[in-house]
Amino acid sequence: MTDASSNHYIIWQRTILSQTCLAALLIGGRPALMPHLALVPLTGFRVREREMLELGMALPGLHSRRAALGALPALGLLTLAGLTPDHWTIAYHPAPTCDEELIETLVAQRPRLVAISALTASIDEAYRLSQSLRRRGVRTVLGGLHATVCLDEAAQHCDAVVVGEGEPVWRELLADAEAGSLKPVYRAAQHRTEPSWPLPRFDLLGGNPARFTLQTQRGCPLACEFCGASRLLGRFREKPADAVRQELAAIRAIDPSPVIELADDNTFAGGGDAEPLLAALQESGARWFTESDWRLGERPEVLARLAAAGCVQVLVGIESLVFRYPGMGRKQSDMNRIMDAVLAIQAAGVAVNGCFIVGADGETHQSLGRLTQFILDSPLADVQVTLQTPFPGTALHRRLKDEGRLLHQRGWAYYTLFDVTFLPDVLTVDELENAFAGVLRAVYSVEATARRTAIRRNIWRGNCGLTHDHSFAV
Repeated sequence: MTDASSNHYIIWQRTILSQTCLAALLIGGRPALMPHLALVPLTGFRVREREMLELGMALPGLHSRRAALGALPALGLLTLAGLTPDHWTIAYHPAPTCDEELIETLVAQRPRLVAISALTASIDEAYRLSQSLRRRGVRTVLGGLHATVCLDEAAQHCDAVVVGEGEPVWRELLADAEAGSLKPVYRAAQHRTEPSWPLPRFDLLGGNPARFTLQTQRGCPLACEFCGASRLLGRFREKPADAVRQELAAIRAIDPSPVIELADDNTFAGGGDAEPLLAALQESGARWFTESDWRLGERPEVLARLAAAGCVQVLVGIESLVFRYPGMGRKQSDMNRIMDAVLAIQAAGVAVNGCFIVGADGETHQSLGRLTQFILDSPLADVQVTLQTPFPGTALHRRLKDEGRLLHQRGWAYYTLFDVTFLPDVLTVDELENAFAGVLRAVYSVEATARRTAIRRNIWRGNCGLTHDHSFAV
């Protein structure tokens, strides 16, 4: 049996088993002997301010990003599902918000455990969901970046918190849940085994998802001050190409022509031989998007294979035009060199989504005017413009806290990337908010969006004949 057919058989067998056992839970018969696990990622794109939501809905560039982000599967929970013993049944419940319908659905399944994941902007909803379930006698566990950094806070709202990566502690946690003896905290750092790469349960997504997520690495070798992901869960390491190939086979068993977003912080940043990874991706026939830094454009051996390997678009962090963030290392360079690298990537048939941060120290009305004009004149195939956001656990959060510049009256629901959560050093909060909205109106206008769409399509004409829009969001 080939690897692909073996993966397909395992997925089919698990799906039939889960559906059969889950049906027994839902039809009101006697309790199933097998414990049930419910996975709940709070998905979706958070925009708190009504004015900003209306702005985003009116601008096609922002609207496409909002829709794409909400469609991304929660790879962390699917990966933990891949480590779950076979005698557990599993259901996956992605939800844009916590509401009574979701709570009733979960309670009706009589789960032994509900695992909840959420980003900072949606963590309050995760807490509400967890508290509602606990009041009805359902055990809950929280994990991820926010829960790792804010352990004491998270522990007030759930039965258990996973600190760090979940894989090293997941089987122990499930055994404790089955025995009714959950510990309050499970720390991955206490398990110093070599990292494993379990096969995610892509079959739990059901149907034919619009896109899949897949990791080829964990973390990033850089330590940019603003980054809320690169090293909070563990050290940087790259996944073996054989493990990537196995995941791609599992995805193709569901969708022979998948669209995939690599859930990497900085693909190819390790600097090693990229050929095995590119070969695995090319063999899969998938179209994929990823994040990398601009130095990718100075690696001709990678650029020569990138489009043929299925890469459609790369998000490149250009960051602030007025402030040099600490920790960027060799990623920091002059703008001419960065844009030359961008052009080299696009000349290779791969669109570049340039990522810009508004609101860093030194930002003024004049600097925002220059940024707007730079974006409108640039050859970038797409752009992402967000506000500087001091996520908990980052060096930026620590610095602004030490300087007394965090807006404590603005809680986690404001950490959307589109709300000001700190005191700017030059502008007022209102001035920065209004100026940011002005930048968005300009760079995501109908005319500017149409111009970038034309650039993308022109780039993709040389990328295996692509002519339709594969625009992705992060």
